[in-house]
Amino acid sequence: MSRAAGVAAVLVLLAACTGSADDAGGAAAVNSTAGPSTAVGATTPRGPGCAMFPAAGPGSPGELAATPVAGAVGTNPQLSTLTAAVLTANLVDVVNSRQDVTVLAPSDAAFDALGADALPALLADVPRLTTVLTHHVIAGRLTADQLPGEHRTLNGDTVTIAGPPDAPTVAAGQTLAGSAPAALVCGDVPTANATVHVIDQVLAPAA
Repeated sequence: MSRAAGVAAVLVLLAACTGSADDAGGAAAVNSTAGPSTAVGATTPRGPGCAMFPAAGPGSPGELAATPVAGAVGTNPQLSTLTAAVLTANLVDVVNSRQDVTVLAPSDAAFDALGADALPALLADVPRLTTVLTHHVIAGRLTADQLPGEHRTLNGDTVTIAGPPDAPTVAAGQTLAGSAPAALVCGDVPTANATVHVIDQVLAPAA
C-alpha cells in the first residue's frame, strides 16, 4: 500500500474510532488545568517547516483550530506515521478528550530516523508504543517560547526542553534515535484541544 493510500485508510478509521479514554493502557492522566492556557486559534504557526501546513483550506491552521488534535494531525501527510501509531495504540479518544494540552508531534522524517527495522518493531509492541506516544503529551497549552523547561507528560514522567525560546530543542539523550537532538519543525499549530509542535525526532520516555 502506498503512503497516500495508507493515510486515507487511517483517516477513515480515525473518523470511525469510538474507543474510550480508559484504553490508554494505564497512562497517567494529565491535569487539564495545569500550565498556561491559550485561547483556541490564538496562536500562529512558526518555524522553518511550517510550509507543511497550507495557508487556507483543508489542513490549514484556521481549520485545524476547530478540530480535535488526533483528527488535526491526521490531515497532514507529513504526520502520517504518527497518525497510524496513535490509531494502533488506540489513543485517538485519549488525546482528543484531554483539554488544554501540548503535543510534541514527531514528523514522518522523525520516525524514519529510527531505522527501517525499528519502526515496525515499535508499532508491533503496543505497550511500548503507548508509553512512547503518551510521553509526547504535556499538560497545558504551551507556545513555542514557553517550551523550555521541565514538563510532566501524559506518561507520568518528564521531558526537559532547552532554549532558546525561539528554537527549543530536546537533548539527544532524550530521543529514541539517540544521536541527534530533537528540534522544532513547526510550532504553535492550534487545534480544538491542544497546541501542536512538530519535531524532527521521536522522544524517548524516561527509563
